[in-house]
Amino acid sequence: MYLLYSLLTLLIFVIVSPYFVYQALRYKKYIGSLRERLGYLPISFNLDGEESIWIHAVSVGEALTARALAADLKARYPRLRLFLSTTTIPGQQVARASLGSVVDAVFYFPFDWAFIVRRTLNLVKPRLFIMMETEIWPNLLRACRKRGVRTVVINGRISSRSYPRYRLIRLFFRRVLADVDRFCMQSEESARRLIDLGANPARVTVSGSLKFDSLDVPPPAGTVHGKPRERLMRFFRISLNRTVIVAGSTMRGEEAAVLKAFERVKATKSHALCILAPRHPERFAEVERLAREAGFVTALRSELPIDAEPRADVVVLDTIGELAQLYQVATAVFVGGSLADHGGHNILEPAVFGKPVIFGPHMQNFKEIAEAFLANGAAIQVSSDRELDDAILALVRDPVHRARLGAAARALVEANRGAKGKTLAVIEELLPPAGSGGSGGVVRPFRRVH
Repeated sequence: MYLLYSLLTLLIFVIVSPYFVYQALRYKKYIGSLRERLGYLPISFNLDGEESIWIHAVSVGEALTARALAADLKARYPRLRLFLSTTTIPGQQVARASLGSVVDAVFYFPFDWAFIVRRTLNLVKPRLFIMMETEIWPNLLRACRKRGVRTVVINGRISSRSYPRYRLIRLFFRRVLADVDRFCMQSEESARRLIDLGANPARVTVSGSLKFDSLDVPPPAGTVHGKPRERLMRFFRISLNRTVIVAGSTMRGEEAAVLKAFERVKATKSHALCILAPRHPERFAEVERLAREAGFVTALRSELPIDAEPRADVVVLDTIGELAQLYQVATAVFVGGSLADHGGHNILEPAVFGKPVIFGPHMQNFKEIAEAFLANGAAIQVSSDRELDDAILALVRDPVHRARLGAAARALVEANRGAKGKTLAVIEELLPPAGSGGSGGVVRPFRRVH
């Protein structure tokens, strides 16, 4: 089965390789990361061959969520090095910027072929391998089991979209799941799905979502909270009476809908500003062109003068890792990947600033969180471009409604913190800190309710 998996992934790699070659030539992507993906880490990476804890966070969202645990792991396991890997280039950039001072090194995740996995493990030397969300890599997990490396999935979820796909390969997937020591799942629904796919119920714990714990608590008004945040805000000296619409993590087709709504906003608020943050960096120029063609004075974030208010109608956020902090200047927020069918994106980042949040019908990847927000009157869900248009305009016109939604959103974030403690307890059961004698608490495994 593992040989078949390896051959299949090799075949897929060959088929998609022309795309990666094009991306490398057109956007200079992947060239600098290839050696690490093949298991050739820098010679200085782990020069003394010290044992470590290895966290894998596939992209930006997972890397930001890893902040909830990284400092605690470093403090509890001072004798182990702490390494973090990512799959995507934006994830790598964010990990280096936000975790570079906490972890010992950041590197690219290796291709999941046995000979590459062995090479990487020989250099990383993990005692514990931590997978953010549901990053299941059969050859790596098999190699970890053979070497006695403990493994845990944290902040795990099985979405309604991926669940039927996993069921098609349940027999193989069951064998792969047997190589994972523990699973910390975000919700009971994800836990049930994982058990149905073959995970041992005694190894499954519902810990809640680490995304709540990874959010920075905004400082009181007038205070400075860290140099990166302070510097970013110097490019957005927004006057208090200026209406700002922020559209975050947008996908193709969604920017046009937001710009159409913003046109109506501009009719009543002539000095309004729209900040568009495309999900994928290769679309920055495309979105800038789209805004210009719609008739708006448009600027890139990278071109804004410091210590000045943006004079443009539309600013395209062509930087990585700044969106979460920019939500604080918003009057209203649309979180993308949800009007177009891409499973949605993180609505907690604007919620922690007490901002009213709008999202579309496609929130499969954040199903439980979206449902909780709607049930508590903390967000607005729309099903079409027209509804988005109306929702944005209604929020702009009604400050009381905005304040009520924002307050409910922030209260919900605060009420749901706590997953970090449960997750750390599971990790300590797998790898007791030196001299601790265990954490003193037991996290109960998931049990079905019949």
